[in-house]
This record gives sequence, C-alpha cells and structure tokens, in this order.
Amino acid sequence: MTVRHAKLRDIEALGALLDGYRVFYGQPSDPAAARNFLAHRLGLGDSHLLVHEGEDGELQGFVQLYPLFSTVRLAPLWLLNDLFVAPHARERGIGRALMSAARDLARAHGVKQLKLATQIENRVAQGLYASLGWQRDTAFHHYALTVNDQVLEACRP
Repeated sequence: MTVRHAKLRDIEALGALLDGYRVFYGQPSDPAAARNFLAHRLGLGDSHLLVHEGEDGELQGFVQLYPLFSTVRLAPLWLLNDLFVAPHARERGIGRALMSAARDLARAHGVKQLKLATQIENRVAQGLYASLGWQRDTAFHHYALTVNDQVLEACRP
C-alpha cells in the first residue's frame, strides 16, 4: 500500500473522493466545488493531505489534517478533519494505513496531539480509531456555531 502526499495532478481523482465523502455526510454532490476546495488547500499549503494510491495508480482514500495550536499545552496540535476510503476499496486496511501515516507525519513535525470528531452513529470509524489507540474525549464538550451557511460559495468555480 502506498500512502503519499497529494499533488495537484491528483485533483480530479481526489475531487471525486472528496465529493463522495461530502455525500456520505449528507451534503449535495458538487464535484467542481470539491476540486476547487482541494486546489485551494494544495495551493495555499494550509493542510496536510495524504492519499492512498492502489497498485494500479487509482486513488482509493485520503486523510486531511489541519494545523492548530493548544494554548493550554503550549504546543501545536493537528485536527484530523477528514478520512475517507472509496466504498469499493473498504475492508482492505486502507483507513488504518492512512491513520498511521497521519500519526507518523504528525510525529515528524513535532505535533503533540491529534484530534478528530466523527458522527455518533459512525460505529465503523469509531472501531478503527479505538483499535489505533485513540480515546474518546471525556473531559470536554465540543460545540459548533454556524456563522455563514454559504461557505462553499467561496470554493465554486
């Protein structure tokens, strides 16, 4: 299995994966916006985007990490915001390989902690995370506030 950093040449295939990820989370399909979003991330270098490439060169999954900082820990942390494996490529260890590569990359960058959130009903992902040593946060409640429901407009072509 090959896990590597995404490149601009991956935008088409990676855009299809991101679109599938968004649809999984109840968003309408918009491949063009997904490709634009990824092109922005890669162009700005504001996230770490790893892809899993099959033996035939097909992209089968991705993980995306966003750098943050912890004031309490006085250290960097990364938000593992996205993990997705194409439905036809599941149950082959690809998600595990992507998660392990994300951990290794964070370690190499001196990051002290990775954080993630997943849907309460997503038991498959929760099982993967637990098997890799991730622990559910029992110390803090996490909240969200939508301040602009037109966020994707900035990413449209």
